Amino acid sequence: MENIVEEKAQKHGFLLSKMEEMGHEQVVFCNDKSTGLKAIIAIHNTVLGPSLGGTRMWNYNSEEEALTDVLRLSRGMTYKSSISGLNLGGGKAVIIGDSRKDKSEALFRRFGKFVNSLNGKYITAEDVGVSPKEMTWVGLETKHVTGLPGTSGDPSPLTAYGVYMGMKAAAKKAYGSDSLGKRKVAVQGAGHVGEYLIQHLVNEGANVYVTDIYEPTLERISKEYPVDIVGIDEIYDLDVDIYSPCALGATINDDTIDRLKCKIIAGAANNQLKIESKHGQDLIDRDIIYAPDYLINAGGVINCYSELIGYDKNHVMGLTENIYDTTLNIFDKAEKDSVPTYLAANKLAEERIEQIGKIKLSY
Repeated sequence: MENIVEEKAQKHGFLLSKMEEMGHEQVVFCNDKSTGLKAIIAIHNTVLGPSLGGTRMWNYNSEEEALTDVLRLSRGMTYKSSISGLNLGGGKAVIIGDSRKDKSEALFRRFGKFVNSLNGKYITAEDVGVSPKEMTWVGLETKHVTGLPGTSGDPSPLTAYGVYMGMKAAAKKAYGSDSLGKRKVAVQGAGHVGEYLIQHLVNEGANVYVTDIYEPTLERISKEYPVDIVGIDEIYDLDVDIYSPCALGATINDDTIDRLKCKIIAGAANNQLKIESKHGQDLIDRDIIYAPDYLINAGGVINCYSELIGYDKNHVMGLTENIYDTTLNIFDKAEKDSVPTYLAANKLAEERIEQIGKIKLSY
């Protein structure tokens, strides 16, 4: 019995130290035996406003892996909202399960009750493995949800458009022209966002290579778009101009960096650098331009935020198009300060949070 208590204390100590290290305010563990719900909600920072971030459903290998993912994702949402000039904090949720087998109305409604218990400190939306349909079920139990059908809807098209803008900015930096026509682009992941990005690239005349973990998705994509389908592992060895990770994070790591032959990395996936401090510098050493993930994939949160304050499609498109200029500014700042681009973006986001925090303290 003593060993069990000690083990639990060690886990709690690890979690609290991890929260302190990453600057988190709150982590909520959600469990409901009757529906099979196992979820984690992480609230990183609410200085700028309530935390907003999607709910991801994924079949994690372990609870520790799920916890690490939700902590990193929620922190990224704080930076994403800050650097985009939104009055939002950062949060995220993960549901542990197979999104193709384990979804049910009861499970998502129970999750909605957990979201509602936070009284608006966390606002949710769809993410990987979750669609507007499931958010409708969540919305039956809480008003703290965005991206519902009949409102702004699925934010994936705006996320993809922002990535496309950031990719064009990176091409401008690398080649002196933002045209992607004839450029070779490897897209890793053809989910909601990945497919919309593929559409933009194909329409501009890029040569697109696609991989995905789901064979049925690849079969459909190959029939609908003029792209080349490649293997899951083969994607890292392609001789391309741009590598665009649009699936899960941490694909830029010790095992993959030396294999990449691209000039640019610009994609929709969150937390693409497995170890920011190491792999951000590694990319500089290899002369690869990295467009910070949370900067260029911010179109979705911009869309959701607009829904909260009064949806205006033209305003949303304008803010998303601004990602192009912000990305170029980050490249210039990184070059001027001789730091990796992720660090330049982090500093800009942190500065805004600090400045607004001081204003709030003066009330």
